Amino acid sequence: QVQLVESGGGLVQPGGSLRLSCAASGWIFIINAMGWYRQAPGKQRELVAVITSDGSTNYADSVKGRFTISRDNAKNAVYLQMNSLKPEDTAVYSCNGRVFATATKRFDDYWGQGTQVTVSS
Repeated sequence: QVQLVESGGGLVQPGGSLRLSCAASGWIFIINAMGWYRQAPGKQRELVAVITSDGSTNYADSVKGRFTISRDNAKNAVYLQMNSLKPEDTAVYSCNGRVFATATKRFDDYWGQGTQVTVSS
């Protein structure tokens, strides 16, 4: 079984910073892409940033220049450094991993439980 656990959410003032972390555990053979998604109240879930196993990254236009995604393959972890936060960044942030699990012997998408990020004064 594979689990992804996020941490690092919270309340921050506009212009502030937060760093989200996500660690994958379980019977993992390899993780391909890892990413962060967010869902604000009344809106659909959207991709925030994604990083491949070789470090290639892609960002939503709304966060380019403010957010940075990184990963530590040895720790099966992905991070999201969020700077210059805006009220419109308020959402539940979830991490995703494309994981080849030893139990299933195939790639599947796994999700964390989500962490709340609130940007407000």
